[in-house]
Amino acid sequence: MAELYLVFEGLIFVEGEMKRVVIIALWSWLAVGASLGWAYEEAQVVDGGTVTGKVKMTSGKPTPKGFNLITFPDPVYCGRISTGTGWRILKEFEVAADGGLKDVVVLLSDVPKGKPFKFEPQTIEARDCRFLPFVTVVQDRADVVIMNMDPVMHDIQAYETSHLGPRVLFNTPLPMNPHHKRNVGADSHEHLAGEPIKETIRMTKGRKFFVMQCGFHAYMESWGLAVENPYYHVTGKDGSFSLTDVPAGEYLLTAWHPGVGIVLEQKITVPAKETVRADFLFESPKGRRSAHEIEENPHFGLQALGKSVDIRPTLELQIP
Repeated sequence: MAELYLVFEGLIFVEGEMKRVVIIALWSWLAVGASLGWAYEEAQVVDGGTVTGKVKMTSGKPTPKGFNLITFPDPVYCGRISTGTGWRILKEFEVAADGGLKDVVVLLSDVPKGKPFKFEPQTIEARDCRFLPFVTVVQDRADVVIMNMDPVMHDIQAYETSHLGPRVLFNTPLPMNPHHKRNVGADSHEHLAGEPIKETIRMTKGRKFFVMQCGFHAYMESWGLAVENPYYHVTGKDGSFSLTDVPAGEYLLTAWHPGVGIVLEQKITVPAKETVRADFLFESPKGRRSAHEIEENPHFGLQALGKSVDIRPTLELQIP
């Protein structure tokens, strides 16, 4: 099994000679499809095989990324999901009791032809100051729909990422429904759909990764991977995946999770009418992962604004 690494903090790539090398190594994986000129072709699959498996993470959750709510707008409403001490945690990792990892995109990256590829525009919701889903798939030159369900304003900043750094795909305000109540707080649970914003994903040649952040609330992220064929699966809570109707042949199976910053790959052979098992194991990221440690700090306390701020986790109490 080969491992290709991408090391970054948010959208800022880490400097250093060795890290430049590994970033370029991942770039070679991203660009290989475009360089070889692959174009997926729909065709009838006869005696197709199946690829199943499970993605796990080694024991121990990574240190979560923390964001102090008083440094961003709408701390009371967005603090409905928080630690109870004024911090909001980006929920990047959902790990089952047996290590199964959610939100991993598993795909066969080099299938020249196979079953029909019907790609519906993806919908991402801003709900409770989160972008949902956290991980999805997108298609180059296809639409993505973003909708605000919250009674507060959000701003979309969407980027593609590569070894050259981020490039802006689009940046636009996300309107909220005008029928929302004017004053919202920790007890507000109403969700009304705002006007949907439809944007077209236009990747630079060879780029695969897509990330969307809120310009007002930095803890709101949604990641995507551009796919070129229908042989992909985003893992659920148990970390398992299944790819069906795969034409018999040899392929490169890859697995990616945005919080890990690593792509795992392995070569597999799929016999006709048979099932192949292929598992992946990600190593849990170590060390500090955000600008501020989640701790009691007088400079970031609830009194730092010079007034009392009633931030209560009425929807979800997050545990660091």
